[in-house]
Amino acid sequence: MSSQRLYVGNLPYSVTVDDLRELFSEYGEINDVHLVTDRDTGRPRGFGFVEMEGADQAIDGLNGKEFEGRTLTVNIARPRGGR
Repeated sequence: MSSQRLYVGNLPYSVTVDDLRELFSEYGEINDVHLVTDRDTGRPRGFGFVEMEGADQAIDGLNGKEFEGRTLTVNIARPRGGR
């Protein structure tokens, strides 16, 4: 099984890499977790990416679920387009 990169949106601003790793670990092996932060302030922007095996199970299990008071958006990450 190959790993896939997931977009994880609507995260609480207090979430940590370890929180995401723990949340997603029940669905498969985690290869990488990245929380996106504001370039100027360094504060979290409320979304991130998880690269993992078992991405489809994670989407089925977590998309639309509540996590720390926020409803998560979890789907396959699209490649970045030109800006």
